[in-house]
Amino acid sequence: MTASLQDPAFVEFRDVWLAYNDELQAKNQFAVEAIDLQVRRGEFIAIVGPSGCGKSTFMKLATGLRMPSIGKIRIDGQPVTGPLKISGMAFQSPSLLPWRTTVDNVLLPLEIVEPHRSQFKARRKEYEDRARRLLQKVGLGGYEDKFPWELSGGMQQRASICRALIHEPKMLLLDEPFGALDAFTREELWCILRDLHAEQQFNVILVTHDLRESVFLADSIYVMSKSPGRFVVRRDIDIPRPRDLELTYTKEFSDIVHELRGHIGAMRKTGTVINQ
Repeated sequence: MTASLQDPAFVEFRDVWLAYNDELQAKNQFAVEAIDLQVRRGEFIAIVGPSGCGKSTFMKLATGLRMPSIGKIRIDGQPVTGPLKISGMAFQSPSLLPWRTTVDNVLLPLEIVEPHRSQFKARRKEYEDRARRLLQKVGLGGYEDKFPWELSGGMQQRASICRALIHEPKMLLLDEPFGALDAFTREELWCILRDLHAEQQFNVILVTHDLRESVFLADSIYVMSKSPGRFVVRRDIDIPRPRDLELTYTKEFSDIVHELRGHIGAMRKTGTVINQ
């Protein structure tokens, strides 16, 4: 990361609570509660926790798709009042449009999001060149004009990440992006994401069930409690970058994974909140 500790937070949650409707809020039934978070510019964070703890709800708040019931959110110095244009998203399912080629799928955000939409026809060649360069970076050179049904699952997910990055967002949000892939493909994509982040220094918020993935990729990991979700543990990962896959076989790496697994296991057994 290039940001210093003195820089203002790029992502800031101040005592954020969310209930999905007024009736639930009146009953004090919140999906997430008391979320306080400060993320530096360029930082890569991961959110882990038991199923149903509110990780995806947190992502909706971070993208402006949901407004908090209580509290304030600021991203890139601005209050969040609606869906963010400075973010890109990728999910577990690549959701590529089957009638569009790989490059045309990647270009889709530029066709629908301003200010690119109004410039798309005039700048089509420039945008397409950008998409093809991005596809080559993730190992899809030669597949730019193939259709999704001609790509493997891992290739489709690479294209999905390119689509999330094509408009050069300041923040990338990833919700279980590699969960449906085999172990070898998943590790290949870890390395691709590592390299893209190192090169472009966008912020990343990764939601994952894979603790190895979180330790390999993230600067800091936040463990969420059972619903209502709140951050109960923050674990900074002080392993130097760049990190290669050999790291995942070291004792240092395994010890951190086991530590995080212990926190989550304790919550599953007792529901007890662990102090930071």
